[in-house]
Amino acid sequence: MKVLKFGAVWCNGCLVMRPRWAEIEKEIPNLVTEYHDFDQEPDLVTKYHLDSGVMPVAIFLDKNNQEITRLSGEVSKEDILEIIHTHQNS
Repeated sequence: MKVLKFGAVWCNGCLVMRPRWAEIEKEIPNLVTEYHDFDQEPDLVTKYHLDSGVMPVAIFLDKNNQEITRLSGEVSKEDILEIIHTHQNS
């Protein structure tokens, strides 16, 4: 599983989610995550059909880079962990 995290410097929710993701990444060191800036990577924004009105976005991909699910906005650590544990072998 890989998680693509999209955010931006102007995104207040991104500031909330940054330490939450840092905790998760520390607890699950083998989780592959990538951060992408909404304003700096327009090709990925287009590819994943992102809208600046729903930042931050976390897109969960399986081992074939197919989207499993995505989360938008401020999401609890528990909700994120549930998705990771449910799909960790995907």
